[in-house]
Amino acid sequence: MCRVVLLLLTLLPMAVVAAPPPLPSPARIDAQAHRLMQAAHARGMALAVIDAGKVVHVAAYGERNAAGEPLRTDTVMYAASLTKMAFGHLVAQLAQDQVIALDAGIATYLDKPLPDYPVDTKHYADYSVLAGDERWRRLTPRLLLNHGSGFANFAFLEPDGRLQFHFDPGSRYGYSGEGLILLQFVLERGRLGQDIGALMQRRVFDRFGMPRTSMMWREDFATNLADGWTTDGTPEPHDERSRVRAAGSMDTTIADMANFAAGYVRGEGLSAAMRQELVRPQLPITTASQFPTLQAELPVAERRRDLAAGLGVVTFRGPQGPGFYKGGHDDAVGNTLVCIEQGQRCVVMLGNDVRAEAAFPALVAFVLGDTGVPWNWEYGAEKVFVR
Repeated sequence: MCRVVLLLLTLLPMAVVAAPPPLPSPARIDAQAHRLMQAAHARGMALAVIDAGKVVHVAAYGERNAAGEPLRTDTVMYAASLTKMAFGHLVAQLAQDQVIALDAGIATYLDKPLPDYPVDTKHYADYSVLAGDERWRRLTPRLLLNHGSGFANFAFLEPDGRLQFHFDPGSRYGYSGEGLILLQFVLERGRLGQDIGALMQRRVFDRFGMPRTSMMWREDFATNLADGWTTDGTPEPHDERSRVRAAGSMDTTIADMANFAAGYVRGEGLSAAMRQELVRPQLPITTASQFPTLQAELPVAERRRDLAAGLGVVTFRGPQGPGFYKGGHDDAVGNTLVCIEQGQRCVVMLGNDVRAEAAFPALVAFVLGDTGVPWNWEYGAEKVFVR
């Protein structure tokens, strides 16, 4: 009996989940956001807070362009890789409707072998280079969404610009936008003949109340648009994207992303089982950081056992229990969306200045408390964060 009690006491601390702390007032959140943004030397940033699956605060700070025009909650900003999270929700809807099966090989949805399709490098990679490597048949929608494809982030980053497998599909995690582009190809050019731009509009943006969000540039964005700033403070114009890219073409606003985060954490449009499938830990993450994407795996003893890929998101477990997040980044943009399952709480941050990323950990902690978000894995151990 004593040994059983000792074992229970030993395991108890692992099972304890901290209650979520009270949310700061909107005024305190705004004051902290201003302070941290200034400490990071960021020119613009927007923020939204969700509690109990409802939007409770939306704000924008600083400037939207070099002319000094103010950033607003309805200013169109580049979502970058937050697009992947939205695309993941679309794929979950298609799986729920039995249009696709998450674990079916992609050959199921193609009318000929993948390498036999005409080359269209304007929209996709050149899949003809996979001729003779039958591992493409082992790819599934799940593996393409949870970054288990085995591809580099993008084919154009390869020394010869040619797509190739770096590991067997499903054997490990390796962040790959190319995997999501391939899933887009399968849905659009295969037997299903779907229009991803139209589907995203109808089944994600319209569903969640996102009127100023699109997978491509819209002319009505031009009058209230955010440019960006790079790490050295150089302004960079907003890229008017002319094609749908499941890996990262979405434009949005902080007001729209607030609605998306609230609906996502509530499970809007999905059964309880399918919503859980989105954020269930599925593929262990075994590297020290997210980038470079094809780095060596850590020794087993050094890996974070609480870190794994879901479908278009990263899952983790912290002091308040399970959570999930997705980041988005380019040379002039830094974004993140963090949710804690307990209390259905989220913080969304869109930075039209990449330097805003340095403020994200302290700002999330200020709003949500200690969450366990894997910031050092997301940005690398060398990243300097402001406090």
